[in-house]
Amino acid sequence: MTAPQFNDLFSVRGKVALVTGGSRGIGEMIAAGFLAAGAKVYISSRKADVCEATAKRLSDAYGGTCIAIPADLSKMAGVEALGAKLAELEPRLDILINNAGASWGAPLEEFPEAGWDKVMDTNVKAVFFLTQKLLPLLRAAASTGTPARVINIGSIDGLKSSIFDAFSYGASKAAVHHLTRFMATHLTGEKILFNAIAPGPFPTWMLSTGVGFGGETENVDWDTVGSRNPSKRVGTPQDIAGLAIFLCSRAGEYVVGQTIACDGGIVGTA
Repeated sequence: MTAPQFNDLFSVRGKVALVTGGSRGIGEMIAAGFLAAGAKVYISSRKADVCEATAKRLSDAYGGTCIAIPADLSKMAGVEALGAKLAELEPRLDILINNAGASWGAPLEEFPEAGWDKVMDTNVKAVFFLTQKLLPLLRAAASTGTPARVINIGSIDGLKSSIFDAFSYGASKAAVHHLTRFMATHLTGEKILFNAIAPGPFPTWMLSTGVGFGGETENVDWDTVGSRNPSKRVGTPQDIAGLAIFLCSRAGEYVVGQTIACDGGIVGTA
């Protein structure tokens, strides 16, 4: 009997990845991890100058290839443009990270329709339709014999109630988690594997605005935020990128249709 081989068990070297919302926050952390691990990474975000600057910074920092494709995924035109541009540049897509997201906070009695629609369009509608537009590239990657991967970035706010008045955000992330299972049902047989990650607190612009730091992520008191976590800290780039790399490598190939909390124990110990 041949002994099992464990070489390159966690490798994503040579893979082509797209990370939406990759110019900052969790998306940037995942993109950095893939670059450091030897993948070619495309990032997308709404602001072209910021997207280009992040792509250059990551390429310089990790010595890999990071390419910006700016797009506003809250609108179908942006979804279609991103899908078309990537198809011009690549014959296949091994990894899709649907990370781009939006939030909106307002008291229940005052919560506006605009805050509902913007969040649902960005967090749910764009995830579905961008994946749909990229299916030919994902199928091309799967045809090589190694499954293509799609990771949808949800949130622990889709698994539990939040302290924030972000009603559409929590509902949208719960929808993302369930959409992941639906997509897995339809596409696992084609070797396109779907999973979701539900992050907890990370030092991002979005969380910074929610906890009163005004969007600042450097030189602010993340220790106080982390002190409320069972692990007594907020997440790091290694935490979120490590989980994404696992799910996109041979090591994670038998994990399908799952939503995995990456939160230091907030959900699992409650």
